[in-house]
Amino acid sequence: MSCTCNEIITRVARKNLPSSLPAKMVASTNLIISCNFSCLPLKVNPKPKSLLKTHYTSLLFSNTCTRKGLNISNLVKPQYIYNNKKGVLQTCCSNLNSDNKSPDDQVLDKDATGGGKEGGRDWTTSILLFVFWGGLIYYVFNLTPDQTPSRDMYFLEKLLYLKGDDGFRMNSVLVSLWYIMGLWPLVYSMLLLPTGRSSKTNIPVWPFLILSCIGGSYALLPYFILWRPPPPPVEENELGRWPLNFLESKLTSGILLAAGLTIIVNAALNGGEWKEFYQYFRESKFIHITCLDFTLLSAFGPFWVYNDMTARKWYDKGSWLLLISLVPFLGPALYLVLRPSLSEMPVSQSPTSSEEQ
Repeated sequence: MSCTCNEIITRVARKNLPSSLPAKMVASTNLIISCNFSCLPLKVNPKPKSLLKTHYTSLLFSNTCTRKGLNISNLVKPQYIYNNKKGVLQTCCSNLNSDNKSPDDQVLDKDATGGGKEGGRDWTTSILLFVFWGGLIYYVFNLTPDQTPSRDMYFLEKLLYLKGDDGFRMNSVLVSLWYIMGLWPLVYSMLLLPTGRSSKTNIPVWPFLILSCIGGSYALLPYFILWRPPPPPVEENELGRWPLNFLESKLTSGILLAAGLTIIVNAALNGGEWKEFYQYFRESKFIHITCLDFTLLSAFGPFWVYNDMTARKWYDKGSWLLLISLVPFLGPALYLVLRPSLSEMPVSQSPTSSEEQ
């Protein structure tokens, strides 16, 4: 029982050789096969602490005749040898089949090397966004001007139509800003559903979209922090159901663009009231926060336009819209009108292709 691995394989090889082979060739089988590992242990540890790393047996062939007569692939099959050393799974297999590894072997090699590209996540962007969001919240609650709290409440009641006509005329720029802020959640809903969803986390996007109707970008930023592409595949039956049938409708995007254009033109034509609005911005906490919210939504808009464009495989034709999307509200709204419908695209979206783009 103290034989070496070479002697074991040589005996098996001799037993499987045809009887018609010359004795001289049989004697030469000692030089046909060699192993680069020592004798297998007689006792196997039933509860190994860990697995040994992969090693391969070197098979050396002396001539073609012997290669045909001896089926080496049946003699030396993969064996897994457990050892007490930490972190090792020792695998003995033939070098002949090293180029044609099975899927299980490829998974084993991938795990042994610490995983592939998906093994870890770069949290740098999420950390930076979290720090930015935390500083933004601190600024909103502690550093924004708050000189006219009673007037802010009065403006809010007037904008919500909780007060009747008392003879006071609201600033036209402020009214336009209020209406345009009511349209931003619809724009982001059309950009984030379904191409802005995250397939690698269990966090849905719709709660953040609902909260954005009240909190705007302050409510969307936590989702941006947790978002992890690519989006999950879109099933065919989803396209005909709410809310995708509404958000993908060209009628919806057309009305959205027309409404936004009307509101912005109305604010631009009332140039005489911009000076008063600027004074409100410096004194009012409510108006200051709303203006900051509008700026953030406009700043993040081009990124989500790009994300939606690449998910729909439309970047080559629609890349010129990225520059137009820098125009606050109107740019993203125009993209929503011109983008291809999901019904015209392949229903299943490939996560690999989304990551490559």
